[in-house]
Amino acid sequence: MKKLWTKVIGKVFFLLLVTGFAIWASSSARAGKLDEIKSKGFLTCGVSNGLLGFSHNNDGKSWNGFDVDFCRAVAVAIFNEPDKVKFVPLSATERFEALETGRIDLLSRNTTWTLARDVGFNFTFIGVSYFDGQGFLIRQSEGITSALQLEGAKICVLKGTTSQINLRRYFDAKKIKVNIIEFSDRPAALRAYADRSCDAYSADKSALAAQRLQLKDDDEHILLREVVSKEPLSPVVQNTDPAWADLVRWILFLLINAEEEGLNSTDKNLQEKFQLHLSGTDKLNDKLGLEKGWAENVIRQIGNYGEVFERNLGKDSPLLLPRGVNTLWTQGGLLYAPPMR
Repeated sequence: MKKLWTKVIGKVFFLLLVTGFAIWASSSARAGKLDEIKSKGFLTCGVSNGLLGFSHNNDGKSWNGFDVDFCRAVAVAIFNEPDKVKFVPLSATERFEALETGRIDLLSRNTTWTLARDVGFNFTFIGVSYFDGQGFLIRQSEGITSALQLEGAKICVLKGTTSQINLRRYFDAKKIKVNIIEFSDRPAALRAYADRSCDAYSADKSALAAQRLQLKDDDEHILLREVVSKEPLSPVVQNTDPAWADLVRWILFLLINAEEEGLNSTDKNLQEKFQLHLSGTDKLNDKLGLEKGWAENVIRQIGNYGEVFERNLGKDSPLLLPRGVNTLWTQGGLLYAPPMR
């Protein structure tokens, strides 16, 4: 009997030890990245090294753009201050190494969510922040109205992106031969297109719309109607800290849900409406590691998804991009986020 009790006590002790370790490990994981960011006093965010509408540095000091505003939204959630962000400009070929090595806490840089990137790099893609697709920029004077007329054309693409693979797949299926020329960065690709080293320039349509404004005769260049790929753009974090990924993900979902519920930065009754529509945001503060009122602070200082879109990409910006599929699902678009209550 004594031996039996010894075995039982031993098993109970072992289970308690394992359970305690699991709780400690979970707590440590949750504390990891967020505590690190709080300790250094700012968020380190990787952005594009210059793409109007997404991340652009006008005077060498202040950054602005759709992706920049998302970084600031995360900073507001953590610190209640939008400027507690260090922006790190990254090329397409630099971005993944910067995230993998921990040089940045968050990558918010018009990056397409793919299986190879999600699993192959041990990353976590937060959620689709912008639904894009690859298109073509071409001169009106060429008289080309369709990508099917590009037989034998030289097409500029950006190295380190999905663009080359997409073009090969599209044109091979159509049995059309083209010459694809890769460039290390966007300025180089645009220069090659501008000086006619390339007949067309292919990239995400939003990026083409932004870069077209840099051409002296921008009205002479058009975007063809074809969209040859799916480019779901998403913020990215390392997959080593699920709690950090949860926090960033729900900030994105907050921006979308706030627009759906009609909550915006100029609303004088924002606090009252938050309690009515998004009351769940203050019920799990401890789990997220955030202070009460974080969600209201984000919307008050950054705005909802629609506000962020319009001032950087839409009607209030030089790009004048339509919402298109990035319209809320309630209005016939694809934009959709899980509920927050």
